[in-house]
Amino acid sequence: MTYRMTKGMEHTLAQLARLDLLIRRAVVRLRQGQASRADDEFRGLYVSDDEVDALLDGSRSPLDLWGPAEAGEETTPLEAALRAAENCLAQVEAELDAADVVPPLDQLARLFRLSDFERDVLVVCLAAEFDLKYERLYGYLQDDVTKKRPTVDLTLRLLCPSAEARLAARRCFEPDAPLMRWELVTLHDDPGARRPVLLGRYLKLDERIAGFLLGSNTPDARLAPFTAPAPPPGASPLPPDIQTRVAQWAAAWDETWPDVAPVLLLHGRYGTGRRHMARELADRLRRPLLLLSALDLLTSELPLAQGLKLAEREARLTGALLGWTDTDTLLHPETAADPDHRAFVQSLARGRMPTLLLAEKAWEPARDLARRPFLRLELSEPSYAQRQQLWVDSLNGHAARLTPDDLSALTGRFRLTPGQMSDALARAQTLAWARDPRHGHVTLADIDAACRSQAQHRLSALARKLTPHYTWDDIVLPRPQLATLRLMCAMVRHRPLVYDDWGFDRKLAMGKGVVSLFAGPSGTGKTLAAEIMARDLGLDLYQIDLSSVVSKYIGETEKNLDRIFRAAEYANAVLFFDEADALFGKRSEVRDSHDRYANLEISYLLQRMEAYEGLAILATNLRQHLDEA
Repeated sequence: MTYRMTKGMEHTLAQLARLDLLIRRAVVRLRQGQASRADDEFRGLYVSDDEVDALLDGSRSPLDLWGPAEAGEETTPLEAALRAAENCLAQVEAELDAADVVPPLDQLARLFRLSDFERDVLVVCLAAEFDLKYERLYGYLQDDVTKKRPTVDLTLRLLCPSAEARLAARRCFEPDAPLMRWELVTLHDDPGARRPVLLGRYLKLDERIAGFLLGSNTPDARLAPFTAPAPPPGASPLPPDIQTRVAQWAAAWDETWPDVAPVLLLHGRYGTGRRHMARELADRLRRPLLLLSALDLLTSELPLAQGLKLAEREARLTGALLGWTDTDTLLHPETAADPDHRAFVQSLARGRMPTLLLAEKAWEPARDLARRPFLRLELSEPSYAQRQQLWVDSLNGHAARLTPDDLSALTGRFRLTPGQMSDALARAQTLAWARDPRHGHVTLADIDAACRSQAQHRLSALARKLTPHYTWDDIVLPRPQLATLRLMCAMVRHRPLVYDDWGFDRKLAMGKGVVSLFAGPSGTGKTLAAEIMARDLGLDLYQIDLSSVVSKYIGETEKNLDRIFRAAEYANAVLFFDEADALFGKRSEVRDSHDRYANLEISYLLQRMEAYEGLAILATNLRQHLDEA
């Protein structure tokens, strides 16, 4: 940790000076009560008869042994010094207030709504972090040199003047109290005691809180394993309409949500700018951005509930805008009773800091977040014109080597998000250096290969990639069939013109993909035609492995198909269903449950094919069944 001496440290030193006097008063009172055992060399190792009689003496309660001195006793000068220290502390606080400086202890008190007693508890615990002399003093006051940390009992005796005050102060150590809830201090058992009572447990100041009180701004080290990289401040690649929405939210932030902290869900495909929007909002609110990965938290050794608590605590300490990435696993569990899902949603419901959720899919909290405003914004994929402009801006110096036709073909073949374009260009640069280490000039072939590599890892686990080797000269077909194949390639190649420039994308909700049916006996060139089309379009060809798709268990086939189509949408690839009659077939009359579920599989596949916006090729020998399906 990095510490620095600030004006706020004067306040901490004044607090410690007051603590010294409290400890001195406790020592004087302790010595008065133990005067009879002053010469006992075994003091602290056993309980003597005289000590028992003193404890059972009805003239003074054991809870009052360290109370403030009565008038006329020997500690009157010490009480005067204590009052002088409190006056000095008040003067320091007045000077800091005049200089508009809030000391760290006051910041903590405001952020976590601490009482005066809870503030003093932090000072008692901080003393041992500031100077090791307090460890010996605490051991002396507890009559045990091994007890170097203040126990709850010692803290109550030091800070509470009466038995009534101590009984009331015990509430500050309950689980829902701010000190315990936010882990500002933690309770630990004495290693030598079995199941100690609350008074016998000792207090330990959290390291992050100790660093904060001593002037350090280093984030909690326990959050480091799942801290996600945030985009640097600067120019944002967000579309103008999204930037306008962010500006409107930031302008109305304090007026719209003055007392409650909203939850904002930003969902969209990878690379659509979710992190950039989080950075843009944080910059407009003039707050730092604390971005954490929910998926990394789930796989870390830190319990989920504690990680969520520490994240919100860190956001409070730094005034940061808290953001969680990779939240789909927590927001969309396999079962509604998933404990991690419930813990995450309950943490959001109890939270008091503005929170951003970054996910790929939309989510509706229903009544779970009834007490917090919930906003949702979808970051859609860029249109053809936007993708073309993004390519021009991203290529920068390389754009001069690409013709307008090259840019148009690149934009039309690959439906990439801005983030994927950035990744593709970085990959293209590495391909260029591997091909030409001396110059490393990026070519269209490098960019094309890098674009094909985007998101292929998802589809590779579900299908087999085929490497096309054939061209149009290698296939022998009648002229009408050959013209149909070329027409299908033209449909795919000119989709940006039809859907974007001509505006048909605004009218069509489904059916924007191209589905081709190749029917014929084995050896007639179905696979050959699929390879030629993929090579002509410059797209990768994936053959679906039916053994990994079809399952005898009800609903599993549909799940496997859904994973394939989702991965294919991101991979910008051609799907090739060989022997598709294993999946497609004539829907039969329902006579039993087997027929019903078989028809469900066929209906789902047809529905999913209609929603797919890429190129899918079906090859089968049973054309009659497919036509009827």
